[in-house]
Amino acid sequence: MEKSEIEELRARVGCAALLQQDGWKVDLKESTRRAVKYRRDAKIIIVIHNDRGWFDPLSTAKGDVFGLAEHLGAQGFAQACAHVASLVGFVPSPPAWQRGARPTTLHPITDRWMRRGVPSPGSPAWRYLTVERGIPDTIVAVAVEQGLLREGPQGSMWAAHRRADGALVGWEERGSQWRGFATGGAKELFRLGPAAASRVCVTEAAIDAMSLAAIQVLRPDTLFVSTGGGWSPASEEAIRDLAMRADSRLVAATDNNRQGDVYAERLRAIAAETGASYARSRPRAGDWNEDLKILVGRLAEESVEAAG
Repeated sequence: MEKSEIEELRARVGCAALLQQDGWKVDLKESTRRAVKYRRDAKIIIVIHNDRGWFDPLSTAKGDVFGLAEHLGAQGFAQACAHVASLVGFVPSPPAWQRGARPTTLHPITDRWMRRGVPSPGSPAWRYLTVERGIPDTIVAVAVEQGLLREGPQGSMWAAHRRADGALVGWEERGSQWRGFATGGAKELFRLGPAAASRVCVTEAAIDAMSLAAIQVLRPDTLFVSTGGGWSPASEEAIRDLAMRADSRLVAATDNNRQGDVYAERLRAIAAETGASYARSRPRAGDWNEDLKILVGRLAEESVEAAG
């Protein structure tokens, strides 16, 4: 097959077509417009770059549509090309949020951030974090004081991702009915706590970072960070920079599942390469917010019993 034919196939067939034709389903709760998560049994594929790229968060596998065809079982590039060619004209069903989507003009990241209100006691984002998520007011107040939170639309909250120099690059978006990341933004790290802390706990979401900070009573020697549910090159580089500091202690506080273990192994490798000490801190439930809500429930029961 000529190079021009390969490029034409790459342009005409996206990764979603291969996955849907192979029986994979979109996980709407765990997907965003820029990163669509597909599942089949215990396997996961995340489609990126407007359907032109993909990666497997449980391994190091990634690539274009031809690489995906091989990952799904094609024996060699020739067979992958043949499989991709067979799907020309196949139109995959778009995720629910993509139906009827209208293009919008985006303002710069910092402008959009500054236009949103700062959470305060009783505000929608504050209630979402403290009531629905069970995060103590004291932790939310510290996050607000550090400039990490904004009011999102419809009662959601935004949690800032910043570089080491404090520059805003994006934000996690979480709400009762919404999960996403800033359109046009970049994932780096959500950072809660002393910037110069020697102990760094790495979680997968800002909600988990704040939850773990609450469970550990905001340890003064600890920086609680989040990669925003992914593992971008910028996030990895930022973690590596933190691990290279003198007396650095890297704690893999990722979720209690296979994906969390994969991320933890990557953190262990970074610690080994940089000379940082390493530990794995695993939540008892699925993630740290679940652990926090269980803990808050038990404390409430004990208070009632003591009062009785």
